[in-house]
Amino acid sequence: MTVLVTDAIVLHVADYLESSRILRLATRDAGVVSVVARGARNSRKRFGSALDLFAEGQAQLQYKPGKDLQSLHGFEVTRSRPEIAADLERFYAASAVSEVVLRLVHDEAAPSLFGNLSAGFARLSAAPAGTIGAAALATLWQLVADVGYRPTLDSCAACHAEVPEDEPARFNAFAGGVLCANCQRRHPGGRTLPPEARRRIARWLDGGESASEPAQEQTQVQLDDASLRAHQRLAREFLTHQIADNRPLKAYVTWESTHW
Repeated sequence: MTVLVTDAIVLHVADYLESSRILRLATRDAGVVSVVARGARNSRKRFGSALDLFAEGQAQLQYKPGKDLQSLHGFEVTRSRPEIAADLERFYAASAVSEVVLRLVHDEAAPSLFGNLSAGFARLSAAPAGTIGAAALATLWQLVADVGYRPTLDSCAACHAEVPEDEPARFNAFAGGVLCANCQRRHPGGRTLPPEARRRIARWLDGGESASEPAQEQTQVQLDDASLRAHQRLAREFLTHQIADNRPLKAYVTWESTHW
């Protein structure tokens, strides 16, 4: 067993026994890990704001690979993100992102994913009103790409034939992306994606990088209510097919069903 010092973000907090708490952390060097903060309920002096959801900093763990519950020795907070806790829309969106990470990411080093998650929470903290939903969706799709579940959008997910980008396309979550007209008959179901929606998801998957559109304008997108609901629904259906168990995404559904 060794001491591991790693960048970390708090995704979940729960009471444990009489004086401790269990945290689930997204880390740069060990993926998602569960840790016990002993004595944390008796005094906040040792961990301070490290026990707050979405706090980011440097965690010191007594770490043994494969162990279910590691020991948290210290947590030096660099970003506490009170803006998320102070706004219900931001909180629900960040909770949905956290839930997806907890369900998709395991105990493996994930530096790219950690960087995108940190940037995503920063976007959610600063997003102007009306753009919070799009900021969360951008983060979710980038995380999907990070863990290797990127959907196919520019060609048929079944036969790989080209699907014209200026035409509506049928998106099938089970097939893993859009389908050509021929393959739609063999893969019933799915939802029709307008060209602009498909381009928007592609930009989110690429991390908002485009020579023709400034990065800030790509992540601070204001979607009308119908478009936001459609994007949320499609992302949820796709994510559900990537999760191994059948448990519902409760925090995601709460975020999706709440209107602002």
